[in-house]
Amino acid sequence: MPELPDIEAYLVALRDRILNRRLEHVRLGSPFLLRTVDPPLAAAEGRVVVELRRIGKRIAIGLDNEVWLVFHLMIAGRLHWREPNAKLVPRRTLAALDFADGTLTLTEAGSKRRASLHVVRGEQALAALDPGGLDALTASFDEFKARLAAENHTLKRALTDPRTLSGIGNAYSDEILHAARLSPIAQTAKLTEAQWHALHRATLQTLKIWRDRFVDEAAKNFPEKVTAFRPDMAVHGRFNLPCPVCAAPIQRIRYADNETNYCPTCQTDGKLLADRSLSRLLGKDWPKTLDALELLKRK
Repeated sequence: MPELPDIEAYLVALRDRILNRRLEHVRLGSPFLLRTVDPPLAAAEGRVVVELRRIGKRIAIGLDNEVWLVFHLMIAGRLHWREPNAKLVPRRTLAALDFADGTLTLTEAGSKRRASLHVVRGEQALAALDPGGLDALTASFDEFKARLAAENHTLKRALTDPRTLSGIGNAYSDEILHAARLSPIAQTAKLTEAQWHALHRATLQTLKIWRDRFVDEAAKNFPEKVTAFRPDMAVHGRFNLPCPVCAAPIQRIRYADNETNYCPTCQTDGKLLADRSLSRLLGKDWPKTLDALELLKRK
């Protein structure tokens, strides 16, 4: 799922292409994309784009009649900049926004239709789509700590809850926690002051590094290869590959459609965190350390 660094890159690319331009037509390739009925989608046609915003992991396109087109790309949704009046690809292109100089399209890989478009009018309706998470890039240390410590949760949940922090998901939470050398299952109520500072520092540094990198790239070319799996990430999507800090094999916890990646040596004092599916299968034989895991593999 595109997260804060990716969304910011999209916004930079879109400002160069559609800001202060007239949106001539909006075409839907899938009726399931549109989640609202009032105002109608036709209210956006013929209007000028006057503002672009990030709302959590959403992209909001503001028009000169106070109508907003708010896209949530979810896991597999991606934006593309095509030639004017680009054709809709059946079963793949969900929407197309036509401008004089080009067409902004939304595609979604796979058969599940999770991406969404909300058409709303006015600031109040737009605010209703905001989960309310704190912007970690602008929040002070005290604001950051207060928000995450308001309820006791695991760090993984606290970082990825859109009501707590804005725009952080599975990928960058893994990277943040590795940089902070903290376990994804550590409880917010048990962090020391030093650990809070490490977490805040790692959050700022991780988001800024990736945001700045993607924004620089987007200033040259439209982002066409947005992915949650980058070869130079430290842990996310790198199961069994060596940690760039200590060379220990990266481990994972799988649940539903997601997984958490971490380094046992750097983050959990060498302990393996229980993976639900494997723990259920192995029961008491589930290895507790990397050494025990290596012995199990050799049997």
